[in-house]
Amino acid sequence: MSSRIRTELARRVEGSLDRLIEVTRRLVAVASPNPPSDTFDVAKVAEALLREIPGIEIERVEPEPRIVSLIGRIRGRAPGRRLIFNGHLDTFPLLENLPWTVPPLGGVLKDGRLYGRGVCDMKGGIACSLLAALLLAENRDAWTGEIVLTLAGDEENMGSLGSGYLLQNFPHAAGDANICGDVGSPRVVRFGEKGLMWVEVEATGSPAHGAHVHKGTNAIDRLRTALDCLKQLEDLPFQSPPVVTSAIGKAKPISEPLSGAGEADTLSRVTVNIGTIEGGTSPNLVPTHAIARADIRLPVGITTDVLAAKLDEWLAPLEGVSWKAIRRFEPSFTDPDHEIVTRTASVAAEVLGETPAVNMRVGGSDSRWYRMFDVPTVVLGLTPFNMGGADEHVLVDELLAVARIHTLVAYDFLSAEP
Repeated sequence: MSSRIRTELARRVEGSLDRLIEVTRRLVAVASPNPPSDTFDVAKVAEALLREIPGIEIERVEPEPRIVSLIGRIRGRAPGRRLIFNGHLDTFPLLENLPWTVPPLGGVLKDGRLYGRGVCDMKGGIACSLLAALLLAENRDAWTGEIVLTLAGDEENMGSLGSGYLLQNFPHAAGDANICGDVGSPRVVRFGEKGLMWVEVEATGSPAHGAHVHKGTNAIDRLRTALDCLKQLEDLPFQSPPVVTSAIGKAKPISEPLSGAGEADTLSRVTVNIGTIEGGTSPNLVPTHAIARADIRLPVGITTDVLAAKLDEWLAPLEGVSWKAIRRFEPSFTDPDHEIVTRTASVAAEVLGETPAVNMRVGGSDSRWYRMFDVPTVVLGLTPFNMGGADEHVLVDELLAVARIHTLVAYDFLSAEP
């Protein structure tokens, strides 16, 4: 690889702050809330931004009305490896009723912070990848292979009509490695994520007046017993791969101050969050129906099949109780010694002047789809501030850092000797 070209790429990123802010603002200015998983309008903006990249080939994909994703393809000087930049165009709902101090779609820049719905999750990260792709396209004689940008819809709805659809139907949406700019921190290179299983537990009873409980069967009481069983999933024994447990332990001193005390413990066990409970019609009536929905997250080393078998075993004997899985994804990880992980960690240390953590990710991302298709993947994006809440924002300095990391990792990966 040419040190001169690499130095010039880094310099070009440092001189592109105004462009980074402008591109992020253009994306933030167009609402793309999920629900309803509508990326039709923001995809127009993203496509216009892609067209500013010289020599790019663009495909527009719309598996269902108004759920739009884009694929941008940039070829180097000769055949070689394919690097993916993956990002999602949809965001959390605007929630304009929250106490915003700036317009949610305004892209306000103030005191070194850039505000707006989706700015951290993940339109700022997309802007970083777009800049990296632009600069590399302008220097395509310096690397081989190709860069593919997959800008997907439907991520907040688990991605089956976004990144999942692209990978299932477009072979060039996959590649030799993937960099995702989803939320996190430039100080933490994320190589994997916990799995997910959403479940619905339902209980039925028989009616009676609240003064005559002996004549009825309380559905909420039955549901309470079932939910106690559900919480027991948190105590299931399992064995994570040593490479994963070691990484979580080593990352703790850096990762927890950024992501919250207790992150290492959460990454290392099954967690059950009972999110909603509904039942009954009046305090003085014995309820005949109750239902709860829960979010279960599982670490590497245990599968959703194991959890489902336990729920069948524990809940089947309970009269009037049934359950079903609403969504299921297995935990996934890329070997932290894989080239894309080690290169990203090395470049992050160079850019930040400090060694980053290399860790798993608590939350889900479209990277799960890439790992399902055997594409080694890292997530490195912006630190989220008020994500999904009022005054969501990112630090402008981090925009530059993430853009520089994405650019140099891509250049190093594509210019490396085979």
